[in-house]
Amino acid sequence: MAKNNFDLVVVGGGPGGYVAAIRAAQLGMSTALVEREHLGGICLNWGCIPTKTLLRTAEVMHLMKNAIEFGLKADNIGYNTAAIVKRSRGVAGRLSKGVGHLLKKNKVQIFDGEARLAGKGALQVAKDGQETEEITAKHIVLATGARARDLPDIKADGKVIWSYKEAMVPETMPKSILVIGSGAIGIEFASFYREMGAEVTVVEVVDRILPAEDAEIAQFAHKAFEKQGMTIMTGAKVKGVRTTKKAAKVDIEDAKGKASTVDVERVILAVGITGNVENIGLEDTKVQVDRGHVVVNEWLETGEPGVYAIGDLVGPPWLAHKASHEGVICVEKIAGLDHVEPLVTTNIPGCTYCHPQIASIGLSEDMAEEAGYELKVGRFPFIGNGKAIALDDDQGMVKTIFDAKTGELLGAHMVGSEVTELIQGYAVAKTLETTEAELMHTVFPHPTLSEMMHEAVLAAYDRAIHI
Repeated sequence: MAKNNFDLVVVGGGPGGYVAAIRAAQLGMSTALVEREHLGGICLNWGCIPTKTLLRTAEVMHLMKNAIEFGLKADNIGYNTAAIVKRSRGVAGRLSKGVGHLLKKNKVQIFDGEARLAGKGALQVAKDGQETEEITAKHIVLATGARARDLPDIKADGKVIWSYKEAMVPETMPKSILVIGSGAIGIEFASFYREMGAEVTVVEVVDRILPAEDAEIAQFAHKAFEKQGMTIMTGAKVKGVRTTKKAAKVDIEDAKGKASTVDVERVILAVGITGNVENIGLEDTKVQVDRGHVVVNEWLETGEPGVYAIGDLVGPPWLAHKASHEGVICVEKIAGLDHVEPLVTTNIPGCTYCHPQIASIGLSEDMAEEAGYELKVGRFPFIGNGKAIALDDDQGMVKTIFDAKTGELLGAHMVGSEVTELIQGYAVAKTLETTEAELMHTVFPHPTLSEMMHEAVLAAYDRAIHI
């Protein structure tokens, strides 16, 4: 068994882990990374990237079906399921190889296997059940990510009841799907399969879809999805799923207690995730685990000296860009850099790539009111924007929330075309602690969708021009 000593070792090669490793190497640390499967982690291989590739296919399908609106003609529109999946997997594979190149370029040593804490500053690495390496390091960063949750009585079987993995690689397109859960993952799959022609039912246990989003934005999206033909049941519980080889009967109790059964070809479980805290050697350490996630302080330190944790392993928001930023903060603090700032979660944008897209940052209107702020709220509709009308995608809204006393931008929420690209403007504004005055004085280019961001700020102060 080989022995290796490093300044820092990262366990897990996802968007948190590989970024932490590269940053450590940039800062002059001898660095290693242990990954048991694919570089890039779940996000790159089975999450963020391949799902966006599938959703791009759905966008093109939508445009083809509506070609007549652009003076174009598209007949006999169809698709090849195998080719759709192949493209998605190819994009993921290409980017995974790119991560490997970046790590090699930065002289990060990669170990193939599963790592386990084995005493102070030590890791044991095993492959196929056999120990292959013993690694020592002054600093160990755990970035083992998370996995999809099952329900107590409903578990993914990979055939009729799908997790996100099976939903990404269908052998054939199902004619009907029921999605349990209406967070970002559930809604993205619902949007994809609906655009590809499936009858889609979404069941959500709370009283509205997209519970992490601003209520007004979620309601707008709800109406848009129903207009597309989705069936959405909120305040409803799935009481059981009975499967055959090719289909499922799903028993549902609605918000009024009425029971019904829905027949579908496939069920997608999208009820959240839980951290991969098992089998990494936490048992004999001071690392604390709370509800499936490792507890850390603002610098990502665990209760065990020299052991850190980042990303989905440490809890919400479960976002790749949050994990990457935590990796940088963690490593820069270890390196003793000046002016390292802890992560401000209200400055993290969130995106859902359904149709229409949804993006947000900061406090929702309800959250801001509950926090005791006096608010100024601005709204601007897509239908008032020239670029949105030219795109034939004029259904949407931009909403801004300001502290009436200070002009601080507390939150921004969007639904509509390309809002996942627009939200970064508000992220920069929040990070720079920009006020409404500075946003009003910013010149936005015309004709662009971004003009709505300006108008939504103006609207909060009764100064909007185009409504």
